[in-house]
Amino acid sequence: MLPAIGMSLAIRRGRLGGAAPASQPFRAATVFHRLRHLMRAPETLMTARLMLRRPVLGDAASILESYAGDAEVTRLLAWPRHRSLEDTQSFVRWSDEVWSGAVAGPYVILDRGGQLVGSTGLDVETLWRATTGFVLARAAWGRGYATEVAAAMAQLAGAIGLARLYALCHVENRASAHVLAKAGFAREGVLRRHVLFPNLDSDLPSDVECWGHVT
Repeated sequence: MLPAIGMSLAIRRGRLGGAAPASQPFRAATVFHRLRHLMRAPETLMTARLMLRRPVLGDAASILESYAGDAEVTRLLAWPRHRSLEDTQSFVRWSDEVWSGAVAGPYVILDRGGQLVGSTGLDVETLWRATTGFVLARAAWGRGYATEVAAAMAQLAGAIGLARLYALCHVENRASAHVLAKAGFAREGVLRRHVLFPNLDSDLPSDVECWGHVT
């Protein structure tokens, strides 16, 4: 689950719908060329050991129980821990809105036995750039799933026509940094006081590492 997956492509089309400044004809032509060729992501993906699919309302209880309501799992995430089933149902409804308007969105992660063990996704910010993230239930830690998922998101970004994918992680989240490195992302630096982590006991934004993958 990502903190802000999917700004509507329809909204961006509206912003691009006006007349281009005379000084930027090449830039406008390039943007519209990429728009015509940006593909919609599939709602179900298979990796070597996992299924990634669009969340449905029936997933809400499993999402809440397996990871979204777990204080330890969510401590270094940029979205608030879910306190009730209603919180999780709201996430799924929001996910539906994202998928209805954008070329990609959230995925839940299922293992070979069909157990829901986490979530990931693509947040398409522009016609060439997206961000990603991942979260796994504690029971799924230590199996290499996170690396498998992060690599799948990098491959998906390239497949739908994006040029850049990046991920942010708290500077203390060494496990996530290790996963991103193994998945082929490059550490690009530290963004100071950049993200507010609502599950930490602090009113100040935290430093994060930025990891990038050029497709």
